[in-house]
Amino acid sequence: MSSTIDTIKEQIASNPVLLYMKGTPQLPQCGFSAQTVQALMACGQKFAFVNILEHPDVRAELPKYANWPTFPQLWLNGELVGGCDIIGDLHQQGELQPMVEAAAQAQAQS
Repeated sequence: MSSTIDTIKEQIASNPVLLYMKGTPQLPQCGFSAQTVQALMACGQKFAFVNILEHPDVRAELPKYANWPTFPQLWLNGELVGGCDIIGDLHQQGELQPMVEAAAQAQAQS
């Protein structure tokens, strides 16, 4: 029986662009998740997501594992980038897209 932390590590390891969010990209369940999804979608790359509302174990454990208390959380190539404010700032500064593209390309090459 794998632990929730093992599940989280597996999700992060197997998805170069991963968003932990409330709801789904098509139907975000909070404003912060909605804003983050919009910024990510503007980058034009596919991304994986985990709806933490459907996974209360992940919702409980991920903030401890990530040392980041809130959702959404964007992970690129196994590294936590941050939440809504950071993603929004990176997007406005034009820095998010190259980061997301680099993560997506790294997977395509592996």
